[in-house]
Amino acid sequence: MTTLTSPHDLMAAVPFLLGYQPLDSIVIITLKDDAVGMAMRIDFPDDIDPDLIDSFISHLERENAESVLLVAYVPDHIFDCTPLLTAISEALELRSISLRESLLIQAGRWRSTLCSDLECCPPEGSQIPEFKESRIAAEQVAQGRPLPFEGITSLIASIAGQATPISILNELERLAPIDYALDAQPFQQEGVTALNSFLNKFSEKPIFSEKLESDSSQIALVLMRLKDLQVRDYALGIVNSENIDRYWSAWRWLLTIAPKNFIAPVASIFAAISYERGDGVLAQRALDRAFADEKEYPLALLLRRVFTAGWPPEMFATMRAELHPKIAQTIFGENLGVA
Repeated sequence: MTTLTSPHDLMAAVPFLLGYQPLDSIVIITLKDDAVGMAMRIDFPDDIDPDLIDSFISHLERENAESVLLVAYVPDHIFDCTPLLTAISEALELRSISLRESLLIQAGRWRSTLCSDLECCPPEGSQIPEFKESRIAAEQVAQGRPLPFEGITSLIASIAGQATPISILNELERLAPIDYALDAQPFQQEGVTALNSFLNKFSEKPIFSEKLESDSSQIALVLMRLKDLQVRDYALGIVNSENIDRYWSAWRWLLTIAPKNFIAPVASIFAAISYERGDGVLAQRALDRAFADEKEYPLALLLRRVFTAGWPPEMFATMRAELHPKIAQTIFGENLGVA
């Protein structure tokens, strides 16, 4: 995320960080060395719950946040949220996390609760600017990020299953799962090679439908080989801070067209990447799709426990990065050039 230099920048950044425009929410964005980190969101509470606030802020502490930006999307029925915002501010102060900005958004207007300049931040607030016309939106779109969804409902609908193209179904009928009575390594290698090619092509041209016929065999091979744990874990390990947004889009697309009995690995990988991006709600919904496909899928069960425990995404990413060289070594031996 680019540098945020004003409240307008902050309001425009939140939908990109979450992937959708939030409503009735508390959103906190972490900062470390002035760089934007993760965004965390909870439903706007009707009452002050010290345990909820403490749990929320403890995630920031585990993320090693030095300071944060807070945006409160206040429901229409809440007339005074000052006590809640004060409680959050005090919880941050107890953990030595500074509150750099606190914006209150309600009924189409915004104001900073930290600003005492009545001309800048009048009590009635100012009209919310159109975020699509902001510098942040222009820069994010230029970097290849899609415009955020209008709300969480639209975001969740974006990973709903669609009809799998016949060409892919035909290719899957032709392919066979790995026979582990034989040497599995060549099949794992072809799966990883197809996976890398798919992700690279998607990064270059994310609209696959225009040339699906020519790529259907490759996509089918990726779906089939993801049933292998080594290939699946390799896919998890190649995500990094530079490619996470592009790969997230690729896995979301693959999740929408994956047929029954091939969904659970794709949904679990997408859930892990979504969680790492700070999209906790979407990560949980992706796991729902994994369980609908295979109710005891081990990776989905593990991720559900991780998400529920509130592991910091940074810790999860570090664990994956440490595991990846071992997975690559298992698949390719000394020849690690493909990774």
